[in-house]
Amino acid sequence: MTTPSRRERLRAETVTEIKDAARRLLVAGGPPAVSLRAIARDVGMTAPALYRYFPGLDALVLAIVTDLFEDLRITVEDVAAEYADEEPLTRVGHMARGFRRWALDHPAEFALMFGSPVPGVTQFAEHCAPGPVNDAGARFGETFFAVLGEHFARHPFGDEPDDLPDPALRELLRPYLETFGERFPLPVVALFLAAWTRLYGLVAMEVFGHLAWAVTDVEPLFEAELARTVRQLAR
Repeated sequence: MTTPSRRERLRAETVTEIKDAARRLLVAGGPPAVSLRAIARDVGMTAPALYRYFPGLDALVLAIVTDLFEDLRITVEDVAAEYADEEPLTRVGHMARGFRRWALDHPAEFALMFGSPVPGVTQFAEHCAPGPVNDAGARFGETFFAVLGEHFARHPFGDEPDDLPDPALRELLRPYLETFGERFPLPVVALFLAAWTRLYGLVAMEVFGHLAWAVTDVEPLFEAELARTVRQLAR
């Protein structure tokens, strides 16, 4: 393994400093607060000088999102490791709780990752796919699929949904198949997708404050939905 040169180390340190500044701005003011001018001011550079490290704000935001997905993945994997002796679906439940805790502890970061797209970034990401941010998102998803794989290896599941026969399901899940391949029976993937959308939806609504009109505490609602989801995955 080649030792990085001094110039390479300095460049890597500067890239980290730039991303750290961008994240501070994100936490303080949300996604709209992240701008090249504000970042340059924070790190003591001129805005044009930032282009030596990132081709534009969209590339910088994608780099931050990639780091955030890695942070989230490690958090969820650590939870899974903490409960390594538990049954797979029990671990999935703890991992879902870990995801919720991370989201509530990092609302600005969650908004950047899962909220409304920052202008220009979506189009930039499409040109970069597959790329680091997509790979990082896939690795985050893999943390759940790896544990689910243990469960379904012990309890094979192959029932075809009545409303989605195999040809329709295969077309519906084509993006998933292109990313992960056919590692699990497609009905299993469809079941997990339905579970994820319900749990993610609750977490997103809680993070963005969209349930305050209805409930005093979202956690019991989340736990009830999580219990129902685990029961369905145990089919």
